[in-house]
Amino acid sequence: MTLRIQDAAWKAGGKLILDGVSIDARPGEMLGLLGRNGSGKSSLLRLICGLRPLARGVITLDGRDIAGFSRRDLAQRLALVEQQATTDAPMTALDVVRLGRTPHRGALSAWARHDEAAVAEALRATDLWEKRGQAWHTLSGGERQRVQIARALAQEPSELLLDEPTNHLDIRHQLDLLALLRRLAVTTVVALHDMNLAAAFCDRLVVLDRGRVAAMGSVAEVLTPELIRTVFGVTAQVSYRAERPQIAFVT
Repeated sequence: MTLRIQDAAWKAGGKLILDGVSIDARPGEMLGLLGRNGSGKSSLLRLICGLRPLARGVITLDGRDIAGFSRRDLAQRLALVEQQATTDAPMTALDVVRLGRTPHRGALSAWARHDEAAVAEALRATDLWEKRGQAWHTLSGGERQRVQIARALAQEPSELLLDEPTNHLDIRHQLDLLALLRRLAVTTVVALHDMNLAAAFCDRLVVLDRGRVAAMGSVAEVLTPELIRTVFGVTAQVSYRAERPQIAFVT
């Protein structure tokens, strides 16, 4: 299943936030999005989900324009985990994760065995099974982030989009999460700040700079000292371990 973005542009307040973005996410791969704050990573993920209107271009799933999908059909294919999620409702972690089953159930559908299995698997995959009965407002920031990821996994998408999913997570859960994403039989597009995490786990990378694609390709092709200096404005040394780049910043 192929996700393709062609010449995508999006405006906010009359200003172009994304301009001429063309990328593809290959079936089953983990595609990393890198870029400075304000480069357009979050906006691109929302465009892919149909949460923002395109000013120009087209986004397709298996060759079909997402504009032709119903909201429910699109939600059965795509799951988005954003940076922040809040609720004032008295919900438990389990309640939130169960929301991931909504696109697959009719208004009067009974809760089925498969729904329960999908939720349980998502909670266990994110190390939240023991926390499932805990009230949302009592969870830490990192636990809330993992609950949102579990909700997306319970949705059983074929394309999973994540906006800075390692924010608020300790190093163990950062590594566990990205290793989990690598194992999933889905196409994953993940926005990250940490270049070394991106280098360790992603199959390919896209670097956005002021709303445009500055580079796209394999991890080794993209993460060069020249690109890091040009796009991020810092000096870096790039070495290799197990054929994966490791970046050390020079101060």
